[in-house]
Amino acid sequence: MPGLFAEVRDGDRVWRGAAGVADVATGRPVTAGMRHRVGSITKTFTAAAVLQQVESGRIGLDTPIGRYLPRLVPGERGEAITVRMVLNHTSGLAEYLPHAYPSLKAFPALAHTGPRSLDDHRFTRFRATDLIERGVTAPAVGAPGSTPGVYSNTNYLLLGALLEQATGTTAERCITRNVIERAGLRDTGFPADPHVRGPHSRLYEAWFGMIDPPRDYSVFDMSWVGPAASLISTVTDLNRFFGLLMSGEIVTPSSLKEMCRTVPVVSQEGKTIDYGLGLHPAETSGKGAFWGHGGTVWGGGALAMTRADGKRQLALAVNSQRWNRLDSSGRPRPHPLDDALAALHHVAMHG
Repeated sequence: MPGLFAEVRDGDRVWRGAAGVADVATGRPVTAGMRHRVGSITKTFTAAAVLQQVESGRIGLDTPIGRYLPRLVPGERGEAITVRMVLNHTSGLAEYLPHAYPSLKAFPALAHTGPRSLDDHRFTRFRATDLIERGVTAPAVGAPGSTPGVYSNTNYLLLGALLEQATGTTAERCITRNVIERAGLRDTGFPADPHVRGPHSRLYEAWFGMIDPPRDYSVFDMSWVGPAASLISTVTDLNRFFGLLMSGEIVTPSSLKEMCRTVPVVSQEGKTIDYGLGLHPAETSGKGAFWGHGGTVWGGGALAMTRADGKRQLALAVNSQRWNRLDSSGRPRPHPLDDALAALHHVAMHG
């Protein structure tokens, strides 16, 4: 792992740490205050913005998505899939990514994928409606409302379109105004171009050993994920956001309760996890429930977890991804980094 940085909070006590380099060529060190692409942690921000619109009466949590977006999810399917199902990944809508990135077409059969599309689409400006159409027209991964659900970025691009329909502005502006600014986050925002502005690390993607040495993808057009995973933030801002969210200051306590109602969902790693409305609990050893989200982009990863009482928090960023090589059956091999990160998570959350 080239570099890692984190912030842990326990009540009023704050620890920040960083180790390693932000640039393997120059040896420039990482620092705990760096801005970072936080991937699917964006989904919690998007879900919070949707729940705010539910509170205002503009969106119904159990209203069919087709009543708001009939062109994007038409017909019987649009009537069968509710907003809640889109939020908790039980819509049955497929992931659009393998259909937008040709070299990932075989996903989740990793051995038959390749990284070429990452370079081909570094500066591609995708239209969200085109990506949504790819996910909606792809074969369904389940019946609407059935469990386990299947994690899909298509759902959260749809929620971005829903926010736009409900508020008359872009999802990014809505989330910025109603969530980011409401939380007082100074270093969090959606990218205006392929660059990360301010102090940041390069992001090294290995794609399961198929990119050797790992390649820097810190400059990348993030329209491929938009309101599903394009947010830039800091570990301090992430802890502030999740602390306020869990204390009922971003959405109402009743909305937070809905966000914490989980169903089984198959993650992109093929594991069945409990997933709520843009939130999921951490695996813990009975020392109190932690809630938050993880995220990855090409070359970067992040995790933010907050105990239900809001007092103990972890936000973590790493500047490498998919370091596991594949075994003979095409599955990622265990790696010492996995154990080291798990140990760090445990100590950070439980002391």
